[in-house]
Amino acid sequence: MQKRVLVTGGAGFIGSHLCARLLKQDCEVLCVDNYFTGSRANIEELSGMPGFEMMRHDITFPLYVEVDEIYNLACPASPIHYQFDPVQTIKANVLGAINMLGLAKRLRVRILQASTSEVYGDPHVHPQPESYQGLVNLAGPRACYDEGKRCAETLFYDYRRQHRLTIRVARIFNTYGPHMHPQDGRVVSTFIMQALQNQPITIFGSGAQTRAFCYIDDMIAGLTRLMNCHGDVDAPVNLGNPDEITIVELAKTIVALTNSSSKIVLRPLPADDPRQRCPDISRANDLLHWAPTISLREGLAKTISYFDDLLSNATESKRLVWRSVS
Repeated sequence: MQKRVLVTGGAGFIGSHLCARLLKQDCEVLCVDNYFTGSRANIEELSGMPGFEMMRHDITFPLYVEVDEIYNLACPASPIHYQFDPVQTIKANVLGAINMLGLAKRLRVRILQASTSEVYGDPHVHPQPESYQGLVNLAGPRACYDEGKRCAETLFYDYRRQHRLTIRVARIFNTYGPHMHPQDGRVVSTFIMQALQNQPITIFGSGAQTRAFCYIDDMIAGLTRLMNCHGDVDAPVNLGNPDEITIVELAKTIVALTNSSSKIVLRPLPADDPRQRCPDISRANDLLHWAPTISLREGLAKTISYFDDLLSNATESKRLVWRSVS
C-alpha cells in the first residue's frame, strides 16, 4: 500500500524537490502551499504525475486531510521574504506548527519539522552542534524567523512529551540549487543572477564571513533519511555541508564559472548577520549515515545552468511580446 505524504510548502524551493523525490519513491504526495514564496512553475512537471495532488492552503489555518506522514516546510525562508511581513512569518511558524502537530496527533502519524540553522543566531561556538543553544537577538529584524522556528521546535518537543507523538526536527543549513527564487536575496541566487548579467557582485560587509553550502539533492536525501530512520529521535539533527567558504571566495568562484565580467562591490553589513555558519553533522553521520556528496563547484554549475535558462526564457518572452505588439 502506498504511503500518502503531506508536504507543506511543497511548491517552494526545497519542498518541490522533496515532492519529486517522494514520487520517485512510489509515495502519493499531497503538496500544500499558499504561493507566498512558492511557485507553480516549481511543481509544473509533477502536476500530471500519478499520485500527485496540489492544494492551495495557508497552514496558519487548520487542515483536515488523511495522510500517513507529514513534512512541515511551509514558511518564507529568505530574509527579504520573511521580513516583508514579520508578523505573518511568526504565524506561519507557530500557528502552522500547532495546526500540523494537531493533524499529526489526530492521525497518529510521524511529522518532520523543517527548522533552520538560524536558531543558532550569530554563534559563539563553531561549528555549531545541536547542543549549542544559540545567540539570537529577539528584538532584531531576523527574529520573526529565528524565534518563530525556535518556538516551533519547542512545540514539537512538547507534543512529543505530552502526546507521545513521533517527531523529527531537521535544522537545515544553507542550501542551494534549481528552483531557488531568483530574487530571494540569498547569496547564491543573488551572485549567480548578478554574474550572468555582468552586474556588480554585491557583498555585504567585508566578505570574510563564512558559510557552508549544501546542494539540494544532498539535502533531500538527508530529510528523507531522517524521516524514515528507525527508533526514537528525541533531538534535532543538523543537515548541511560542513565545508566552509568565505563569501568573497564564493563570489569569485561564481564569477569564474560564469565567465562573467562582474566586479565585486562591498556594501554595509545588515543587522544581526552571522559571521560564521557551519554545521557539525556528527549526529547525522552517526544516526543517518549521511553526509553531502556533491561538491560546491558541481552544484554551482547545475544551479548556474538553471538560472541561465530562466534568463534566456525571460528574454525570449520579452521578444515574443515585443513582436506581437509591433
